Amino acid sequence: MKILSGPVKSHYFLLKLASLLMVLSMGCQNSNEPSFGLIGDLPYSKSEEQGFEDLIKNLNKQKLSFVVHVGDFKSQNQPCHDDVYQLRLKQFHQSSNPLIFVPGDNEWTDCHKPEISYSPLERLELLRKLFFPRGQSLGKTPLLLKRQSTEKHFSDYKENSRWSLSKVLFVTLHVVGSNNGFGRTPEEDQSFLQRQTANQKWLEQAFDDAKDKQYRALMLFIHGNPKFDLSSDDPSSQGFEGFLRNLETQMSEFDKPVVLVHGDTHYFRIDKPLRATDTKRRIINLTRVETFGVPDIHWLKVTIQSTNPNVFSFEPVLLENAVEKL
Repeated sequence: MKILSGPVKSHYFLLKLASLLMVLSMGCQNSNEPSFGLIGDLPYSKSEEQGFEDLIKNLNKQKLSFVVHVGDFKSQNQPCHDDVYQLRLKQFHQSSNPLIFVPGDNEWTDCHKPEISYSPLERLELLRKLFFPRGQSLGKTPLLLKRQSTEKHFSDYKENSRWSLSKVLFVTLHVVGSNNGFGRTPEEDQSFLQRQTANQKWLEQAFDDAKDKQYRALMLFIHGNPKFDLSSDDPSSQGFEGFLRNLETQMSEFDKPVVLVHGDTHYFRIDKPLRATDTKRRIINLTRVETFGVPDIHWLKVTIQSTNPNVFSFEPVLLENAVEKL
């Protein structure tokens, strides 16, 4: 066994301590309460392929209602070859639990960056063809999903989906990093505007559904870090302005817990970053969760608790071998 040393060892034990404190803060957990897994921003290189395979095996040992990968299954410098997409599809289908994939920027918006470049919009078409089967998730035991593509004016948006479990509504929205794909070419900006309209409609429907059916909570999944801390006129955040504005509007009429899960910046955290535009006060019932990302090949276990007023508990699951290989 390789001995951990220096910053890696310190980083690992800090993560373990944070995990222990988070578990202790949850109190007693009913073993019959449903749990699910969150991953994202992995793998990025050939050296991480085995770590990703080990992660899938670890998840497969758990009885989970589903697993969500919040995007970026390759690095932005890796060419967007078809074989990378086919490999990830094969790996996702190795999941014993239903697996829902949310598109990231590295899979399409950034495909112009590698030395061997591809058309971002052509890669988006491929993503939609491969990773979003009609009415269900990926994995060995698919989960039934409602997709926005079944609606008349949004037939392209297979990636936007909804499902429910234990009086909680889950929603995926196509919001990616790299300024949400905005500001590079006129053609891509037009695609951005259309996607923004679809996302706005899907988000509004989700909140309406949650209110009408009296769900206990709402959990949203996107890829991009929407840059809560930047002003709306910052060029690097303009692609997220419409999403954040719409989210704030919906939150103003919904008093139950809402969790926004994203990846993109590879910094595991749970906080409350959204402030009201007028008062600057935190919108306290909105919680942001950012998943682990490479080099941290770990996952987050989320449990829906029937007696918890915050509805969810969070438990980081750390894979020691992944740390040892760093």
